[in-house]
Amino acid sequence: MDKLNAMQLFMRVAETGSFTAVADQLDVARSVVTRQISALEKQLGTKLMTRSTRSLTLTTAGSAYLEKCRVILNMVDAAESSLLEEKTEPRGRIRLGLPLSFGLQRLMPALLEFVEAHSHIELVMDFSDRRSKLIEEGIDLSIRITSRLEPGDIVRKLGESRLLTVASPQYLAEHSHPKHPRDLAHHACLVYSQDFQSTTWRYRAKDGDANVTIRPRLAANNGEALLQAAAQGLGITRPPDFMAQPYLDNGSVVPVLPKFEPEPLGIYAVLPSNRYIPHRVSVLIDFLAHALRAR
Repeated sequence: MDKLNAMQLFMRVAETGSFTAVADQLDVARSVVTRQISALEKQLGTKLMTRSTRSLTLTTAGSAYLEKCRVILNMVDAAESSLLEEKTEPRGRIRLGLPLSFGLQRLMPALLEFVEAHSHIELVMDFSDRRSKLIEEGIDLSIRITSRLEPGDIVRKLGESRLLTVASPQYLAEHSHPKHPRDLAHHACLVYSQDFQSTTWRYRAKDGDANVTIRPRLAANNGEALLQAAAQGLGITRPPDFMAQPYLDNGSVVPVLPKFEPEPLGIYAVLPSNRYIPHRVSVLIDFLAHALRAR
């Protein structure tokens, strides 16, 4: 048995969740795929998958083995591609995690250009605002917009996104206009969060930084939802500039505290490992960094 081929086949089956789908991709009979997986399980002395007529589930051993396969195969891929990466067209599959709004509004034009320019790359995009588990989910690269990185994150900073403090004219007509960030403690605030815990909003100004602890009236993990709430007069929110611009343009929200600049969000390329980065992933990171600077 060719161990590397067996590992690649196992990865395909695990990711698609189907023997039939993999057999169709390889243009072989389903029985060929099942026999090879069975042979791999026999050689390893453990069950990797639980099969039924309708589903396929990895065992605990299978999940652990899948993670190791990804690491090993990435190392093999890096060792091979590094020899010719400067001379050859990048090729292969990239699983890319993208934030929903920023991915659609700002990154899709660049990604479409990238796909057109690199015909040998297969790009699989996962749009979600949740924090992905890169290794467990087999994601090669994730784009994350955040003010706080987690310990152990392996990143390259691609740029920044400004935060804007906004509210509807209706809300500001019914309440006093905040003159200083500390005034926000007495206003209804709409925060990007998944709970109602107290939140600190930080601002920068010529006369020094200002931090204010606010208690949210409404919390959501989607900036578009918060902007809709603000446009309806429910409170003050702080969306990123790319998301707020259409609302500012149509007048449904207006700037608040224009003399105080919130700390910007960082735009990061997040990697599952700082070793053995495939050439195709490095090329994509460089492409996105250039595209964000240009725009």
